[in-house]
Amino acid sequence: MSAHFSSPRENILQLGLHEGMKVGDFGAGSGHYARAAAAVVGRDGKVYAIDVQENVLKHLKLNTHIHHQSTIDAVWGNIEKPGGTHLRDASLDAIILANTFFQIENRFGCLGEIKRVLKPGGKLMVVDWAGSYGGMGPTPEKVISEHDAEAFFINGGFHKAKSFRAGPHHYGIIFTAP
Repeated sequence: MSAHFSSPRENILQLGLHEGMKVGDFGAGSGHYARAAAAVVGRDGKVYAIDVQENVLKHLKLNTHIHHQSTIDAVWGNIEKPGGTHLRDASLDAIILANTFFQIENRFGCLGEIKRVLKPGGKLMVVDWAGSYGGMGPTPEKVISEHDAEAFFINGGFHKAKSFRAGPHHYGIIFTAP
């Protein structure tokens, strides 16, 4: 992991996960966050690594340590559509949205799906790029500022629990579901 990226292992601690929890990694990509969460929730827990790109998920499973393979379920799904994650209503204790928010086209669709699958009082962690860093991260017009991300989820009914520095180029915000 190069130094300029945020550390999933450190950031995941901000969520206050514990053994046996069910967690959704929305837009799991290479699975760094899914694996970090799996290490905390353990064998009795479950991490649903959801991504719209099937090839990414195959890769994620291959790169997962044998100890965590039974904890992580790779789910081919669309986080921007109602029911697109294939998860049951109010089934998750926490959701991770890391380096994904800036890529989402249907933000309200994603918000609706997050609210559907998260338990009341469940936690949402948003980690995203604080800016455009010339070839690293999103193009300038794609960047969603911390202020805009915060406003979006608060307007969507979430409560902000805290902000944190998620690395030199990232912000992190923890919300609780209504």
